[in-house]
Amino acid sequence: NDIPAANVHLKRAYEPVEAGDGVRVLVDRLWPRGVSKTDARIDEWAKDIAPSAKLRTWFGHDPARWIEFQHRYLDEIRANPDRLSHLRALARQGAITLVYGARDEVHNDAVVLRRALLGRMRVSPG
Repeated sequence: NDIPAANVHLKRAYEPVEAGDGVRVLVDRLWPRGVSKTDARIDEWAKDIAPSAKLRTWFGHDPARWIEFQHRYLDEIRANPDRLSHLRALARQGAITLVYGARDEVHNDAVVLRRALLGRMRVSPG
């Protein structure tokens, strides 16, 4: 994979926008609660590569389900190669920030998607 890891940032939707964010891509199916569209400054809303409603509900941000969530979500990402290719193309051109709403900064869909963008399609224990 030819995307520098430094090009793909992760940021909660509730954190301030910064110049270095580059293209801001919301990677959740639902708009983050309490965040205005103006404040979020989202360039793209990639709903179609976010975890399915069924998977999101099953996971429920339970760290005990993290490893299995990654397996299932990576399967969904693999089933959407066009969207993944599009995001990879953006990341090749410069900085992109995957914006997500979850409180847990370690166990969330953006973490898995970032790994997939960087060509790391294996599950991580962390």
